[in-house]
Amino acid sequence: MTTSVHWHQRVGSQRDWVWRGWQTRYTYIRPPQADARLSAPVLLLHGFGGSIGHWRHNLASLGQHNTVYALDMLGFGASRKAQVIYKIDLWVEQVYDFWRTFIQKPVVLVGNSIGSLVCMAVANAHPEMVKGIAMIGLPDMSAREEAIPKWLQPAIATIESLFASPVVLKTVFHLVRRPSVVRKWAGIAYANPTAVSDELVEILTGPAQDRGAAGAFSAILKGMIGAQFGPSVKAVLPTLEIPMLLIGGRQDRMIPHSLYTRFSDLNSKLQLVALDNAGHCGHDECPEQVNQIVRDWIDSLVIEKLPESLAPLG
Repeated sequence: MTTSVHWHQRVGSQRDWVWRGWQTRYTYIRPPQADARLSAPVLLLHGFGGSIGHWRHNLASLGQHNTVYALDMLGFGASRKAQVIYKIDLWVEQVYDFWRTFIQKPVVLVGNSIGSLVCMAVANAHPEMVKGIAMIGLPDMSAREEAIPKWLQPAIATIESLFASPVVLKTVFHLVRRPSVVRKWAGIAYANPTAVSDELVEILTGPAQDRGAAGAFSAILKGMIGAQFGPSVKAVLPTLEIPMLLIGGRQDRMIPHSLYTRFSDLNSKLQLVALDNAGHCGHDECPEQVNQIVRDWIDSLVIEKLPESLAPLG
């Protein structure tokens, strides 16, 4: 998908919001006409290294009939690069406070990668605010531990403790924020090389120039390799009683598609959709297809809850 309009002009009305003293960025798009009976607010949550810009191909499409919000989670995008202990629970609290401040009615959460984990954790912690969750790629931090033999775990732990050194992480940060390196990493996450555009590289590298970016990057990576970073998908997923959609790319090199199939067996309310020729970021690689899938799924949630007299005919 190519366009001459800069991505900043394609992501709605960007605003700043102060959360716990930290500046955070969000955006929203309101549909020209919306029937309150047939629409639900949608909140988009990006993945690691992502931001509002990563939804540039999705916001307008999903906002045709629903009010859509997107949030730069703390430490990412144009939000403050705070020096805090980063874990899923922190972003859950941020999302919940955002919802209480701006939305205050049940929403559909849509996430990518780590954003999917946040969606799942929000639904578990605050079921009153969530109508359903759609996840585009879903990592499970506990699956990594299961895949490492017990005899090898001490050695891995030693390597990770070394890698968690702020000096080492900041050195790594200054290397990986280079556009050429970011392009190569995106090439691993994406199955479609044409989707790794100059615009995408700009979106991914821009926040790395912000004040405090190196420290935030170090803190986030340190949190990610810690045991308490986030919930186990296999522990939480079976407990959720809301409609769920999981979109997984068949060519996802970061999460085997077989793991998505295992997830779908954990909860009958989880609908699994496999994307051909897509990797870890299907919403950006094949946005037209993903937008249609998500729109149809959201519509089905609302129609199921309508009284018969209000349900669409045909």
